[in-house]
Amino acid sequence: MSILHYFSKNVNKRGKFIFNLIAPIYGKVNDTLVKNYLNSISLLDSEIGITGKSVLDVGTGTGAWAAMFIYNKAKYVHGIDFSYNMLNESRKRYPEIEFSIGNAENLNEIKENSFDIVTASYVVHGVKSTRRFDMLNEMKRISSKYVVFHDFVGSTPMLGRFLEFIERSDYKNFKINFCDELKQVFPEVKKIPSVSGSGLYIAKI
Repeated sequence: MSILHYFSKNVNKRGKFIFNLIAPIYGKVNDTLVKNYLNSISLLDSEIGITGKSVLDVGTGTGAWAAMFIYNKAKYVHGIDFSYNMLNESRKRYPEIEFSIGNAENLNEIKENSFDIVTASYVVHGVKSTRRFDMLNEMKRISSKYVVFHDFVGSTPMLGRFLEFIERSDYKNFKINFCDELKQVFPEVKKIPSVSGSGLYIAKI
């Protein structure tokens, strides 16, 4: 893809270009992500239980968050991302997980209520609230029990702020408004801080 896609008014073209470009960076920080995820997945397991559940990870990136569910005895995990380069990273690291191309706003190929848990890590903060709303409703449609977001909570570390600047994300507004946005879609919402400026947003169907 051309560098001109970074300046495109088409948010999908711009997003795919950015994430294909920074996939190697995410690959290198994968170990740091895993350390943060270990704390968050423990909190999630204590809240809803992961053993035996089916999980769809939307915007799976390098696959590190999806892998947390496998390690905590989920019965099946599938990761979806719109970046080919990200999926190349995830398939190399986690061959035991099934990965495929997909767009979080339109997952029509996946049936309603087909996964116990639909999750996304550091995904929905990257888009404006109108697109987040579409993502939330699509994830709700697919899940039979829970929709879980692992994302920014509280103060964001410097590396995170740098990556969000490159991605041109909406993370500042996200941190302020996301709980209220969730409550417009889900009957029950809980926010749990974790480590390094991250945390869980757990929405019950």
